[in-house]
Amino acid sequence: MSHSNTVGGREPRGLILDFAGVLTARPRTVLRAWCVSEGLASGAWGDALGAHPMGRRLYAALEIGEIGQAEWNERTAPLLGGHIDPVNLMGRAWAEVPPARRMIALAHAARAAGHRLALLSNSFGLDPFNPYEHVGVWDLFDVHVVSELVGMAKPDPAIYQLTLERLGLPAERCVFVDDHAVNLPPAAELGITTVHMTHESAAVAELETLLGVTALPTG
Repeated sequence: MSHSNTVGGREPRGLILDFAGVLTARPRTVLRAWCVSEGLASGAWGDALGAHPMGRRLYAALEIGEIGQAEWNERTAPLLGGHIDPVNLMGRAWAEVPPARRMIALAHAARAAGHRLALLSNSFGLDPFNPYEHVGVWDLFDVHVVSELVGMAKPDPAIYQLTLERLGLPAERCVFVDDHAVNLPPAAELGITTVHMTHESAAVAELETLLGVTALPTG
């Protein structure tokens, strides 16, 4: 085997990363603060997207590309209560969610070491607000599997199989990181090693061991 196909004398592995809550901080605190800044109840966002029947249907449709973000903005704004401007609703709410800098550093280290990276993300829209460009991580990845673009979402087993096919690596050489536990079993059933992102530092340390890399400190 040529040197270009090895990492430190070993075959490269595939690192598959979720986006929100893995490459960003968990958004809940920021979204609650945004609601208060808009004169809403702090839990309005979570209630509209998770508890309201129409809100759940709209978000599920957004995830798999049945509607676009602009339409989602228009139809979801009234569900929040108050008089919320729908223009770039998703972008305004998400703008202050910070990147997960240590996890991003880990991803850079993995790529520099020759591992292959895949983004596996349930979408919350791409236009007018592109969250991947906003955080600046799109170009980190060899493969992009975004639910809106492929018409299916986690935890559908087919989306994990598609990710493996695009990576060109067997499941046994891949690691998948997600902050939602429900998304992990379908990957594990395929033979992918799974890491549940509950604390960034712990997940980064686990990945450093699995991949044989070190995430360089960030400023």
